[in-house]
Amino acid sequence: MPAAALLVWSEDLVSYDFGLAHPMTPVRLLLTHQLLEDLGVLDGRLRVVPAPVAADADLLRVHTPDYVDVVREAQERGHARPGYGLGDEDTPVFGQVHTASARIVGSTLTAAQAVWRGDVARAASIAGGMHHAMPGRASGFCVYNDAAVAISWLVEQGARVAYVDLDAHHGDGVERVFWDEDRVLTVSVHQHPGTLFPGTGYAQDTGSARARGSAVNVALPAGTGDAAWLRAVEAVTEPLIRAHEPDIIVSQHGCDCHGSDPLAQLDVSVDAQRAAQLLVAGIAERHAGGRWVALGGGGYEVIGVVPRAWSHLVATVAGRPLDPATPVPEAWRRRVREMADVEAPSTMSDGRDGAFARFADGYNPDDAADRAILATRQAVFPWHGLDPLLD
Repeated sequence: MPAAALLVWSEDLVSYDFGLAHPMTPVRLLLTHQLLEDLGVLDGRLRVVPAPVAADADLLRVHTPDYVDVVREAQERGHARPGYGLGDEDTPVFGQVHTASARIVGSTLTAAQAVWRGDVARAASIAGGMHHAMPGRASGFCVYNDAAVAISWLVEQGARVAYVDLDAHHGDGVERVFWDEDRVLTVSVHQHPGTLFPGTGYAQDTGSARARGSAVNVALPAGTGDAAWLRAVEAVTEPLIRAHEPDIIVSQHGCDCHGSDPLAQLDVSVDAQRAAQLLVAGIAERHAGGRWVALGGGGYEVIGVVPRAWSHLVATVAGRPLDPATPVPEAWRRRVREMADVEAPSTMSDGRDGAFARFADGYNPDDAADRAILATRQAVFPWHGLDPLLD
């Protein structure tokens, strides 16, 4: 049987490495890939291909020529010119800063091209999801914006695209690139910008006058848990994507929304993240001909959360979702003990059920998350001919 899905992966993706003290350690990618192997997810219907380094012509779909020059120069000289977001504590210069960043772009672009050309129905790029990078500067651990480059290529092919961002942080870079583009719907469900970087992504931010309603932002209060988070994801994705009629869905699955993540303050379990992955997969089947490209993103609890969350993601992309009760293989847990002297989780679940009630079945004005959901629906739904309370 031919592969139904694709994973873009090669070990040189871990050269995107800001150093030992940085939260975005490449260990999270290595542990994820090892867990996928030990779980058997990479067998059978999932094809694995290496990640190429994106060409300058592809980087320039989104990024300015002077910025690409600055990043390449930083790699050669070991330091960056000021004013481009490189060289600070968040996004320091490292030895392969241009090549490694361009390889992440190549990973996501390869995934998008394979789906669009019909080689596979679904594809994953777990190293991707660098959603904060702007056309002319780095931001928030992100040097080049792989998601925006891939979406730009898709639009050039004639596609209508829906981008769904489930990271705890606002997907500001992708939104900025497509602020004026009504063929791209950007949906970001994130922690309220008044309490978290990058400080953007309010309900009233809905796109430019030429693309009103194309940007969608749900700003959830800190502490939001599984049921309210899933309710928010479903309340905006399904009706808006149905109305947008995309040809393909690109989703970003940063797992820093987990309750144990050190950089954000949401409380979303691995089980709820798995439920959201299944929700996006179902929406792609119903409204985008099954075409789906799934990306990684943030996630800084690199042992207990990231490998499990993204193993669920890749398994869902492969069309063989893992049972949450699946034991974490002992070989992987032993490897973690030897590497970090900590005990890894024993199953692929946090012991929660991923259940939620649909927003359209009833609004609770006393609930802060419901008020956030309604604010977004009131700001955006009328631009798509939808009823904020009923659809």
